[in-house]
Amino acid sequence: MRLTLADIVTSLDRDEPVHLARMLVLLLAFSRPDDAAIHGITKLAKLDFLLRYPSYFERAMVARGVAPERVPVEPYERRSVEATMVRYRFGPWDHRYRRFINILSAKGLARVDTDGRAIRLSLTARGMEVAAALAKEDATKPLAARARMLRQRIDIGATDIMKFIYATFPEIATLAYDEAITP
Repeated sequence: MRLTLADIVTSLDRDEPVHLARMLVLLLAFSRPDDAAIHGITKLAKLDFLLRYPSYFERAMVARGVAPERVPVEPYERRSVEATMVRYRFGPWDHRYRRFINILSAKGLARVDTDGRAIRLSLTARGMEVAAALAKEDATKPLAARARMLRQRIDIGATDIMKFIYATFPEIATLAYDEAITP
């Protein structure tokens, strides 16, 4: 049986530990001593989109004034199968964030606080330890560096991030569902 690019990307998407690790590293980068790391699932999804797809991250950082040579993306990451983005129902943001958040919470790694409809996500003490260890692993160091750069350059509200993404990557709004978007 011959696998298509969509088959390969779909198989990678089933690897939940990869997604959970990426979310832990992202929450670590946005952690604050006096406030939740990230306010809202929408903001988490938009930040994770940029973190998950290195080529889009690179374009976003250049759009935010970072010189291309200062963007921590390795050449192989631009061409890897993971760099291909799939358009989901609500754009390039994965529909499983609530599931991922619930898993992290059930494992005692993340805390979810609500105030009405507002959700605040943060790491528990154990989550901080696990995320810090992940950030030091060779395989996730580039991810951690990008997450820190996101915090420095795109620590803005969810609506502003959404506007920025659609303005910077207008092509993501024009594709059919489940269609691969190649940077």
